[in-house]
Amino acid sequence: MGEEEGALWPTTRPDQAPGFASTGEVVSAYAHRAEVPTDLWVSLLTGAWEQIDIMVYAAPFIFELIPRAADVIAEKCAAGCRVRIALADPDCEHVRERDELEQLGGTLPGRIRNAFTMLAGIAQVDGVRVGTHTVHLYNSWFRFDNQAIATPHLFRYRGYQHPALHLRRLSAFGIFETFAEQFMQVWDTVHPQEVSR
Repeated sequence: MGEEEGALWPTTRPDQAPGFASTGEVVSAYAHRAEVPTDLWVSLLTGAWEQIDIMVYAAPFIFELIPRAADVIAEKCAAGCRVRIALADPDCEHVRERDELEQLGGTLPGRIRNAFTMLAGIAQVDGVRVGTHTVHLYNSWFRFDNQAIATPHLFRYRGYQHPALHLRRLSAFGIFETFAEQFMQVWDTVHPQEVSR
């Protein structure tokens, strides 16, 4: 019919208006990010054709899980996809604080620099924007069109130990849009980063 579900049956979708509780956007929840199946990461990346947004401290793991991630992203950009990746500035105070909170022993700056080397293959691709932020993140965000993985950050937990929510966007008033707006708030502060091999 060419109409969204909420327009045809508004009483079945209370999340179409602000202020209503709804869990419809939560596809699945994991106690730890490490428990998100690899095939889900792969399907999210390969299934995105319009927008990929990543906001993290380092997160080189996604390129380790998907060895051809850079090639896949380059192919998608050639087809019109927009990619924005925000990593933390390895020299900023918030990185030192996060390193201490996660008890990483001073290794977080090196992990961020390693992630930048992994981005070298796509940083110059038309449609890809890579930058650094100096924000104290309270969550990581991996958006693939209208689906995403959001990982709230917990005290003294490391990245792979944080819980993870697999979300799908159903409404302008849902939890997905709240996280997406948070990404935009951080992206507005991002400084473009030159990435070299």
